[in-house]
Amino acid sequence: MSDVDAKELDRLLQQAFDTASKLYQQRGFQRRVGFGKRPALVSVDLANAWTRPGNPFTCDQDKMDNEIIPGMQKLLKAFRAAHLPVVHVTTAYEITDRNADFTDMGLWHNKIPVDVVDLKNKDLWAIDSRIAPVEGEYTLLKKRASSFHGTELAGILRANNVDTILVTGVTACACVRQTICDGIADGFRTIAVKECIGDRVPGAVAWNLFDIDAKFGDVHTVDECVAYIDGLASRKIAAE
Repeated sequence: MSDVDAKELDRLLQQAFDTASKLYQQRGFQRRVGFGKRPALVSVDLANAWTRPGNPFTCDQDKMDNEIIPGMQKLLKAFRAAHLPVVHVTTAYEITDRNADFTDMGLWHNKIPVDVVDLKNKDLWAIDSRIAPVEGEYTLLKKRASSFHGTELAGILRANNVDTILVTGVTACACVRQTICDGIADGFRTIAVKECIGDRVPGAVAWNLFDIDAKFGDVHTVDECVAYIDGLASRKIAAE
């Protein structure tokens, strides 16, 4: 699909969303979950297999290089300056033989090529060097779409008194969406960071952000999120 077609698709989708928003609002949807008192950044699958070219999981490279990575850099700078929790999430599998009697891939490899993300090839599942973790940040390895499913994420967040998660990463239609849905189900205020969420398919980001904003979390821009984080720091200084 050409750039022109993708832009036209986004325009048509936006028209449909504007109409759908009126229906949702009339029925009481699109309420605000709001920002809480202590946020964490949960960055989903911004590892090389998704952020760099040449992999089945590679996402839109133009958006990745010009929106997602720069947006993440701004968010990380704000979180690090405020000494707030950052969790980098990635995905990899130890037993990638599809014919093995036992594998940690479950049944997912029967739908998508998760077997290419081999735990032995660390470069594939390593977080992109442009947004690499620093000391004091946690890298979580998941096996399923959601960052919460079968992982320690909820416990780590609660142990650190987190009430809000700012979610970024890929893909909008799967791992990001499932993380947000499970996040609000587990009692966290869920914020999707608009410019920092990507996918492989034109239109997937626009549709999923619209639907998330209607039902499962609030969609905010990078600048709005940075302003929120900076505001927390200012209030903390004033209280001291």
